[in-house]
Amino acid sequence: MARIGIIGSAGRMGQALQAAIAAAGHDYAGGVGRDGDPGALAGVSDVLIDFSAPAALEFTCEAAIAAGVPLVVGTTGLEERHHWLIDAAAVSIPVLQTGNTSLGVTLLAHLVREAAQRLGEDWDIEIVETHHRMKVDAPSGTALLLGEAAACGRGERLKDVEQRARDGITGKREAGTIGFASLRGGTVAGDHSVHFLADNERLVLSHMAENRGIFARGAVRAAEWLLTRTPGRYSMPEVLDL
Repeated sequence: MARIGIIGSAGRMGQALQAAIAAAGHDYAGGVGRDGDPGALAGVSDVLIDFSAPAALEFTCEAAIAAGVPLVVGTTGLEERHHWLIDAAAVSIPVLQTGNTSLGVTLLAHLVREAAQRLGEDWDIEIVETHHRMKVDAPSGTALLLGEAAACGRGERLKDVEQRARDGITGKREAGTIGFASLRGGTVAGDHSVHFLADNERLVLSHMAENRGIFARGAVRAAEWLLTRTPGRYSMPEVLDL
């Protein structure tokens, strides 16, 4: 049994996390909102789960380091400077950062990497994601995670081959690029499809999230796993031993 604290506890994801913590037989150590002070919470927690906002990450990392507790970062919309903060924190504590804590998405990313590697550049890759109307970032963290997996399978860096928007007369599709399309509306928890398209055939690998509970369960699973790790930066595939 572990005492798990939540950064970003006031939102819908925070509520789902509290339910998942109880279902897994752990203690809810408490939570703070995205603008709250995580320092006191870190001191009474065995592990922290952060689903707040990128702007809060610096304070979360500082609190986790000061208390010496592991940290699961599920916040999306991170920029390069946020990854520097995570790298710095991982010198002192175990940190697991991911764009999606779903175990199904974690396996999907593994399959996408394998497919991209084996099919080669003759197959175009397009990633389509759909989320609820309230989501503020695009492409989603999960879409970018899947794009990274596809680029890795081809031995590329995503930032060198990504194509995020098309509008107007764009010309023909550039070979080797990985395209993204984002749809927003309704209450969709998160749908992601990776399309591999070649002459006369298509392969589509997809994952549909029906509610936020799947992300909460995966985050708790990640927190459990992280409790046994030494300082370092980790990812969801390691939780599934992929």
